[in-house]
Amino acid sequence: MSTAPSTTSDGSAVPTAGSAQETFLDRLGIPHPLRWGFIGVLVFMTGNGVETNFVSPHMANVFGGGDEMINLAATVITFYALSTLIGSYLAGALSDLWGPRRVMLLGVLIWVVFQAAFVGALSTESVPLIFAAYMVRGFGFPLFAFSFLVWINAVVHKERNGAAVGWFYVMFTGGMPTIGSLVAIGMIPAFGGGLFGERWAMVASTAIVVAGFLIAWFGVREEHGSRRLAPAGESASQVILSGVVLSLKNKRVMYGFLTRLINTAPQFGMFIILPTVIAETLGWGQSRWLLMTSVIFAGNILFNAAFGALGDRIGWTTTVRWFGIVGSAIGLLLWWYVPHWVPAGSDWGFVVSVIAGTVFGILLAGFVPLGAIMPALAPSHKGAAMAMYTTAAGGATFLGSAVVAVVRPWGGNVGVVWAFVVLYALAFLMTFALKVEQPRVGKKALAAAEA
Repeated sequence: MSTAPSTTSDGSAVPTAGSAQETFLDRLGIPHPLRWGFIGVLVFMTGNGVETNFVSPHMANVFGGGDEMINLAATVITFYALSTLIGSYLAGALSDLWGPRRVMLLGVLIWVVFQAAFVGALSTESVPLIFAAYMVRGFGFPLFAFSFLVWINAVVHKERNGAAVGWFYVMFTGGMPTIGSLVAIGMIPAFGGGLFGERWAMVASTAIVVAGFLIAWFGVREEHGSRRLAPAGESASQVILSGVVLSLKNKRVMYGFLTRLINTAPQFGMFIILPTVIAETLGWGQSRWLLMTSVIFAGNILFNAAFGALGDRIGWTTTVRWFGIVGSAIGLLLWWYVPHWVPAGSDWGFVVSVIAGTVFGILLAGFVPLGAIMPALAPSHKGAAMAMYTTAAGGATFLGSAVVAVVRPWGGNVGVVWAFVVLYALAFLMTFALKVEQPRVGKKALAAAEA
């Protein structure tokens, strides 16, 4: 992957960190030439996130309802998530090969076509059709969003890398699930409520996805988006397989991959088990469940950029280890247990439960510096490292739903929560291998690796 260029006379490239040419957005960590791409990701992921917190019970009801159908829906979502894992790898590899713009176009085309197929399949109540359409649609959002993340890493300077990745996740999480859930709260009753309202909310989300794509497509003209990023002389197969080869040769990249894979897996697992628990078992209803997720991940949004900047100052690995991993494990336990400790259905109990969940949402942002750590682990193979990072980012959806599908039938919902805590413990141990040289903003480059 190419390194960040110096500024040009037309302002199409990113100026050196700390130089007089930096704009206010550059100093914040948002490369000025890419600014509309960040907005495009926010809008696209809002459309993608409309269904996130009701699709599991919706499919279960289509299948006939009941606890077993929740398990079947979890299985369908697991295979959808497998597609996001593969699509996330391809986002990095194909962006290196073709340039991020083409891959973003491919992502939106897949999303729109197979969203229509998925909604049509729900109308037929055919499990195989629902399974196939939803699985293929899983390639869509990672190809769009994570290709833009590759674009960011192609142009931003290392001194701003943590902050830039943080702002990407502000937009990513701002759309899914935060604003997406708020949109669903309004759309579902507007379309009549119930399964019918949910179905039409899915249809309407397509327009939001397309709007996000158009903002990014027409708003960003930075040159790296339209050109090959991989080193000259590498064949297409070498570029596509470079991430896998790198992770097999470089164990630190593999540890980084596994840590990022674990990062948001609990988030996606809780999206499967909690909708029914919060809305029905504990009696707070669907609207309050959607409101809960919006508030929780609004907290995440507010701290994504902050933890990115903090990582640039105190150390990326330190931030991930103590805020991301330890903090998220504690927050996850609070999000599960507090709603069960307060009176079911009570107003004050709901508020306390939201506060507990927001602890998880905020500290989940502590993982943001991983996006800067991964390319730093293999500075001569940044594209391959980012391919593995994007794979893990999308693969977290797969891991989260797979843990639910495997553990819930015998361990119940509580077993699922503690399985995620065990994964966080493993991630904590792996961070001791993630030692990187890191420059600090406003200081001389620091050559000493983090302990």
